[in-house]
Amino acid sequence: MKIIFVRHGKDDDNYRGGWSKMDLIPEGIKQAEQLANHIKENNREYQIKKIIASDLPRTMTTARFISTELDLPIQQEWRLRETNNGDLAGMLNEEALKRYPGLFFSSLKMDEAYPNGESPRDFFNRIKMWFDELMAEYKSTNENILVVTHSGIINIIYHLVYGIEWNNQSHLFKATNCSIHILDVDTMKFEVENKNDFLRSVCQ
Repeated sequence: MKIIFVRHGKDDDNYRGGWSKMDLIPEGIKQAEQLANHIKENNREYQIKKIIASDLPRTMTTARFISTELDLPIQQEWRLRETNNGDLAGMLNEEALKRYPGLFFSSLKMDEAYPNGESPRDFFNRIKMWFDELMAEYKSTNENILVVTHSGIINIIYHLVYGIEWNNQSHLFKATNCSIHILDVDTMKFEVENKNDFLRSVCQ
């Protein structure tokens, strides 16, 4: 069994992300379309049988392009959302710097929550619980799963798989827009990351 993690296409980095309801920008839509075409053309190798996606707009839009190409439904999973940054979600960076100077994910203490949001520890526990449940449910099957999510989630999954302690300043495993990260569940190793020249050129 393989779990194929994909990050969404490019959104507007002039705004804070997290639980933002903003969608992809035109560049991100192009990335998602090209990613979907790539996956369709190579699905003899990927053998994707199920699509699970974060329910935020930028991930759902990315997932819909793939869903259309593969003719598979999307299972929405809110726990695959990026960090809940509460009042800062979707806020212009300039406004956030004025209203919450110095407040970034990496500046929080592990048990310190965003205003009306969650703490880094809560975020980690949410992703770990989801991943543990996924492994328990599907590990005995041979069906490959595509998971469309966010960079923070992919970073945590790498830490979990390789047994590396995670904190909110850990950025060992960066995921660029539309990058592909294939986890072989039998070996518990990531086989491939941005394996393809096409993806490296398109998904920055």
